[in-house]
Amino acid sequence: MNNPLLNPADLAAFDAIQPAHVAPALDALLAEAEAALATCVSDATPADYDAMARVLDVATERLGRAWGIVSHLTAVADTPELRAAHEAALPRITEFFTRLGSDAALYAKTRTVAAQGGHPPARQRVLELALQGFHLGGADLQGQAKTRFAALHERLAQVAQQFSNHVLDATDAWADYASDVEMAGVPADVRAATREAAVAEGKDGHKLTLHMPCYLPIMQYADDRALRERLYHAYATRASEFGPAEQDNGPLMAEIMALRQEEAELLGYLTSAEVSLAPKMADTPLQVLAFLRDLARRARPAAERDMAELRAFAAEHLGLADLQAWDVPYASEKLKEARYAFSDEEVKAYFPLPQVLKGLLGIIETVFEVAIRPAAAPVWHASVQFYEIHRSGQLVGRFYLDPCARNGKRPGAWMDNARGRWLRPDTGTLQTPMAYLVCNFAPPVGDKPSLLTHDNVTTLFHEFGHGLHHLLTQVNELAVSGIHGVEWDAVELPSQFMENYCWEWEVVKHLSAHVDTGAPLPRALFDKMLAAKNFQSGMQTLRQVEFGLFDMRIHTEPVAHRLQAVLAEVRQEVAVVHPPAWNRMAHTFSHIFNGGYNAGYYSYKWAEVLSADAWSAFEETGPLDGPTGQRLRREIFEVGGSRPAIDSFKAFRGREPRIDALLRHQGMT
Repeated sequence: MNNPLLNPADLAAFDAIQPAHVAPALDALLAEAEAALATCVSDATPADYDAMARVLDVATERLGRAWGIVSHLTAVADTPELRAAHEAALPRITEFFTRLGSDAALYAKTRTVAAQGGHPPARQRVLELALQGFHLGGADLQGQAKTRFAALHERLAQVAQQFSNHVLDATDAWADYASDVEMAGVPADVRAATREAAVAEGKDGHKLTLHMPCYLPIMQYADDRALRERLYHAYATRASEFGPAEQDNGPLMAEIMALRQEEAELLGYLTSAEVSLAPKMADTPLQVLAFLRDLARRARPAAERDMAELRAFAAEHLGLADLQAWDVPYASEKLKEARYAFSDEEVKAYFPLPQVLKGLLGIIETVFEVAIRPAAAPVWHASVQFYEIHRSGQLVGRFYLDPCARNGKRPGAWMDNARGRWLRPDTGTLQTPMAYLVCNFAPPVGDKPSLLTHDNVTTLFHEFGHGLHHLLTQVNELAVSGIHGVEWDAVELPSQFMENYCWEWEVVKHLSAHVDTGAPLPRALFDKMLAAKNFQSGMQTLRQVEFGLFDMRIHTEPVAHRLQAVLAEVRQEVAVVHPPAWNRMAHTFSHIFNGGYNAGYYSYKWAEVLSADAWSAFEETGPLDGPTGQRLRREIFEVGGSRPAIDSFKAFRGREPRIDALLRHQGMT
């Protein structure tokens, strides 16, 4: 019981967990879960929902929560020792949950419970999803097919984790040092941070990395074209054959695709895309491909116009007659400055992280009738913050916020479930939900706080949308509370919905306070930002369509060994920005190779139709309208996955979703 991963305390002891704790904790928890499974399927446990939950769900939830803590730490505080412990345990965890999801006796008992009827709606939904999960987990397979399916599942988990490790390692391993002259045009705060990093290593000049707070500003602002090309090449070839062989994701990608296809065939599907879509809103791969191509058709005129304007501007004003991929962010930023007379750098000074966070929490409190307060909890890094959410005096949920980039932390931004809301069958007490909200913003420099670009602000709102979906649930069944049980192509609705607040003046003026003067963002500057809101929206839409088409095609066609060729074909079909042939974007496309978005990347655009239409309700009543916010909370956030997402949307909006709001919001009507 001295092992913090076995301690039943309410909050994880992140300040005490060590790699040495992982193996013994999982040994004990796996043994508990194995014993619980054996008891649950035996005659000692009746075919009764509550009786089975008291035995099995309690043990598997405890195992899952401990494993979730270990996996979370490998994403935000990676060390060689922790990674080794995680990799050693991964096959055993995967094997157990694969076997659990295909256990014939458990499947039969669950079918018996489902057939009894008379279950409350949320519980009925749990049983429906459980039976679907058993089928997709191989429970209908027999003999050698079942053994092979389990082996495939275990191998997939290992290879997918190796994929993410290679991305992290390749990102962390690269560094370069630039002179003051080469850094001309780069924002002062980035120059200060890179200089500070070089000094810390006893080096001259500026230390450059491929982490986004360093990489993106250099691509946008560095006047030195050779410097931009150097960084672009390093970034675009990470984890590929152009780097160390031990970090090349090419072979892993081919293996992942082959494993997924074999799994699909064992389950009786033609393609792995069909397996992926089985629990989603979309019905077939053809429907998704048609949706994406229709969106590309609508966006193409605007995208071609965007690109023609960019090429003409770059040639006339920047001397870039042969616009290359490493010039596009730089030329785009210069064009935006010329057209709208402002830059991201100017805007960033008005968005210190503490002020943005204060404003964001205030919006959530106003619209959704909750109170959010800082609280104390053990954390994995000094910069992590912890909060509690209350409603009507009752604790609703809690979350950790980890905002800034650092070595050992996976790139990107995400929300993850730390635990779900659950009326526990073992104690009869209500377990409140908890979430991790993770971003990779530029860290503070000296006495200056982290400064956010407007895109960063939007990212923060996006992840909070996911968090609210998980934390405001009022469903007591663990399997469908919060984000659990929500169709993957609807799960982005709350996150993309929240982004809209970043474009409302009544909101933005309270989010902003100049880092030096404390003055709010000037209305004139905001109006310029608003005018630029749909700047290159056609190009950006086609880029998302490109990702979605690539993802769906590789999971629909036999392409395991020609992934790069498929990407080139997709770009030929829809792209207006064509990167060099050596670009290896797919080698770091973690969303689809280890992020759950396989044959699901289209979800971002699919859910954007839902979120834009949901926001149009607030356009009718006002962005901070309480009754509309309460209806959204009640019909979408609170119900989680306890009913189909389309039913929740119609309960909120009173009708089926329409695409016209999305096209209007993006200036493509």
